[in-house]
Amino acid sequence: MTELFSLLDRLLEFGMPHLIAVPILLPAFTAALMLLMGEQRRRAKSFLSVVSGLLGLLAALALLRWVNAVDTGGGPGSIGVYLPGNWRAPFGIVLVADRLSTMMVALTGVVAFCASIYSTSRWDRAGVHFHPLLQLQLMGLNGAFLTGDLFNLFVFFEVMLAASYGLLLHGSGRLRVQAGLHYVAINLAASSLFLIGAALLYGVTGTLNMADLGLRIAQLPVADRGLVHAAAAILATAFFAKAGAWPLNFWLVPAYSAAVSPVGAVFALLTKLGIYTVLRLWSLLFAPDAGSSALFGQGALVAIGLATLFCGALGIVGTQRLSNLAGFSVLVSAGTLLAAIGLGQPAVWAGALYYLLSSTLAVSAFFLLIDMIERWRNAGLSIAPHEAAGDAPFLAEDLRHLDDVNLDDDAQALYGRAIPAGIAFLGLGFLGCTLLLAGLPPLSGFVGKFAMLSGLLGEARGLTAADWAFTALLIVSGFLTLIALSRTGIRHFWTQPHQTLPALRALEVLPVAALLAACLALTLMAEPVMQHASATAQGLRFPSAYRDAVFGARQRPGPTAPAGDPKP
Repeated sequence: MTELFSLLDRLLEFGMPHLIAVPILLPAFTAALMLLMGEQRRRAKSFLSVVSGLLGLLAALALLRWVNAVDTGGGPGSIGVYLPGNWRAPFGIVLVADRLSTMMVALTGVVAFCASIYSTSRWDRAGVHFHPLLQLQLMGLNGAFLTGDLFNLFVFFEVMLAASYGLLLHGSGRLRVQAGLHYVAINLAASSLFLIGAALLYGVTGTLNMADLGLRIAQLPVADRGLVHAAAAILATAFFAKAGAWPLNFWLVPAYSAAVSPVGAVFALLTKLGIYTVLRLWSLLFAPDAGSSALFGQGALVAIGLATLFCGALGIVGTQRLSNLAGFSVLVSAGTLLAAIGLGQPAVWAGALYYLLSSTLAVSAFFLLIDMIERWRNAGLSIAPHEAAGDAPFLAEDLRHLDDVNLDDDAQALYGRAIPAGIAFLGLGFLGCTLLLAGLPPLSGFVGKFAMLSGLLGEARGLTAADWAFTALLIVSGFLTLIALSRTGIRHFWTQPHQTLPALRALEVLPVAALLAACLALTLMAEPVMQHASATAQGLRFPSAYRDAVFGARQRPGPTAPAGDPKP
C-alpha cells in the first residue's frame, strides 16, 4: 500500500490541474491508436487496452488522493479546476475535480480495468472494434463526471452513448439487435430532451456553466422561474431515462441481459452516470440558497425513486434468469439512490454514496460471474464432479468405517468428497454477490444501507411518510433480493449434481476476485470511506466551495516575447 501511495504522489508531481484531463485524453488517444492498428493485431490491442485501463485507474486514484490529501498542496477537500481553452468561467469550458467527480472516475477505472481483463479471455474476439469502443465509452464517462459545463456534459453523454450502441451489439444475435433497437430509441429520445432542456435553460439564464447556473437561478425574477422549472423537469426526464428510473426503465433489463458479460459490467456505470447527473445538477441549481426554487422537485424525486425501487424488487423476485437478476439489481440500486437523493439530507447522502460504490462493484462482479456460471451449466451433464476429480466410486465395504452412513442417489458418500476449485470459486463468488446485493452483514452492502437508515433515523426532525416508505422498501427489497438469489443459488449449485466441471481461466477469475476484494476493502475501510462520503455530501448540500473554485480558476499567462524583440 505504501508503494502505491508513493506512485500516486509521483503522478501528482506531473502537475495539477493537468492531471484532470488525463482520464479523458488517455482513452481517447488509446482508441485512436487502436483504430490505426487494424483488426489483425488483436493481441496487441488487448494488451494496450489493459495497460491504458491501468494507467487511467492510477490517474483516477491520484486525483482522488489529491482532493483528500494535506501534504500534496491541495489541502482537505481541494477542488481542482482545469481550463482547457484557457478561458475563465463562465465563458469557457471547465473541468472540475472534486470529491464526488474523482470518486466516480476512480470507480469507473476499477470496473473498466477488470472488465477489459475479463474480455481478453474470449469476448473481445466475438466482434470487431471491442476495445476501441470500450475506450471511447470510458472517455465519455470520465468526461461527463469531470465536466462543469452543461453542454459539454451533453457532448460527453453522446460520446458515451455512441460507443455503448456498438458495445451492446457486440457479438450480434437476434436478442442483442432487438434489445439494441429499444436501447437506441430510448436514448435518442432522451438526448433530444436533454437538448431541449439545456436550450430552454440557456434562454432563461444566459449560461450553461453549472456553477454559474446556480447563482443566476437564485437571482431570477419570479416570472421566469416557471420556465426554469420546466427546463429542469425536461432535463430530469432525460436523466431519469438514462438512470433506469420508473416508468422509463422498460428497456434496461432486456438490454443489459442481452449484452456480453464485460459490457454488462461496464453498463452498470451508465445508470450511475444518470444518478450522478441528477445529484450534481439538483445540488447546484436548487441548493438551499436558490430562493423560491430551493429543493425544487424534491417530492417527485423521492416518489420516482421509491417506484423504481419497488419495481426492481418485484422484478428480481419474479425472474428466473441469472442475467435478468443482474439487470433488476441495477434497478434496485438506482431506485435506492434516487430516493435517498430526494430525501435531501447530507447524512443520508453519505450513506447513499457509500452504497453506490458497493452496489456498482457488486453488480459488475455479478455480471461477470453469471457468464461463467451459465457457461458451466450449459456445458452438459456427462461427467459427475467426483469422477472428474479422479475419485473412485465408494464400495459397500468402504462405508463400514464411517460413523454415519449418508448417501446420495448414486450411493456416493456425501462427506469426505473434495469440492473442485472451480465450483468452490463460483459458489463463494455467488454467495458474496448475494450478501452484497441483499445488504446482509458483514459486507459493504449492509454498511451502506445501515448508514442510510442511521442518517435518516438520526435526524432531529420527525419522520415523514416518505421516510417511512423509504425505510420499509429498503428493508423489503433486501429481503426479496435474498429470496431470489438464494433460490437461484440452490437451483444452480445444489441440484442436478452430475455436471461437467467449470472450465475457468485466470483472466476470468482474477477480475471477479478483484471486484469482490474491492467490496471487502470497502468493508474493512468503512470508516475512512464514510468520512470521504460525509465530506462529499456536505459539499454537495452547500456548494459554495464548488462555485468559488470554478470562478477562482485563473487563466495561465501566454508566452512572452524575449527581451529586445518587438512586441507583436
